Amino acid sequence: MTAFFLSVVLFTLLLNLTQVSSVTLTFSKTDLTLIIPETKSLWLVPSGPLKETAVVLFTYEIGDDIKYTEDHDLLHILPNVTIAANSSLTVKINFTADHAGSINVGVNSSSLELTGLESSFVRLSIFHSSAIVYINIVIGWIYFAAWSVSFYPQVYENWKRKSVIGLNFDFLAYNITGFIAYSFFNVGLFWFKSIQDDYKSSHPRGINPVQLNDVIFALHAVFVTIITICQCCMYERGGQRISKISCILLVLAWLFILVTLFLAVGKVITWLSYLYCFSYVKLGVTLIKYVPQAYMNYKRKSTVGWSIGNVLLDFTGGSLSLLQMFLLAYNSGKC
Repeated sequence: MTAFFLSVVLFTLLLNLTQVSSVTLTFSKTDLTLIIPETKSLWLVPSGPLKETAVVLFTYEIGDDIKYTEDHDLLHILPNVTIAANSSLTVKINFTADHAGSINVGVNSSSLELTGLESSFVRLSIFHSSAIVYINIVIGWIYFAAWSVSFYPQVYENWKRKSVIGLNFDFLAYNITGFIAYSFFNVGLFWFKSIQDDYKSSHPRGINPVQLNDVIFALHAVFVTIITICQCCMYERGGQRISKISCILLVLAWLFILVTLFLAVGKVITWLSYLYCFSYVKLGVTLIKYVPQAYMNYKRKSTVGWSIGNVLLDFTGGSLSLLQMFLLAYNSGKC
């Protein structure tokens, strides 16, 4: 019996000696903005003490290409960091911007105690000018407001005339289809955790592209478009109807959505891929939705019934959106 207990004690001691502890490293922030030649600091936080001293190297990622930090010129070279044994102190890391761009900085180590390092990273956005950053924020809110308000001049025009003659029904059919598809995409990616998890697995260091204002805009657009459609049922419409070509295109679009739904239910594709199908429908609608209205105006040689306010606000929003993209590309060194 004594020999048995001695064997158990020896086995336990050997197990403790050979067992490797598991320690993770996390950055105090996952997103950091720098203006050239600004320096900012973050902390690298170990989850617990290490049994042995570990050397930590820094890596960076641009797209899908991961390299060591000495291979890039966006930041000052980050020196290796040594984490002492039996220490769980945070390590201060200084980032100094040299050139504009976007980069993900991660960590690597040969220590067997450090695990899950692929999840330890910080996204750096390096810009030329802080003024352009704030200008872009203001531009974003202006075109968001312009696009949101752009629906109402047409609603007012219909109400004032008590007629929808001059408003093309194909345009409305495309619009409601596009905004419903856009709403499904935004709501799914913003509110459903399983879809967010799919996105994170596909883009482990990416940012969810859908924000709350995207969801609000899409749902608001559906709401106001439905009001406009109700006006078409209430007011004089002069025999206008949706064209056969538009009916065929819309049926094909919704058949595409229905078929991919069955594929998603059957787990042939992921729910994230299914949501992307809605985005394809929205893109297609955006490309063609104004064509029927423009042709109708040309054929009638008149724009009576078609609100110029809608056009101007939509054009303003689109122009400011393009301006914002150009400013962002310049400020981040992409042009």
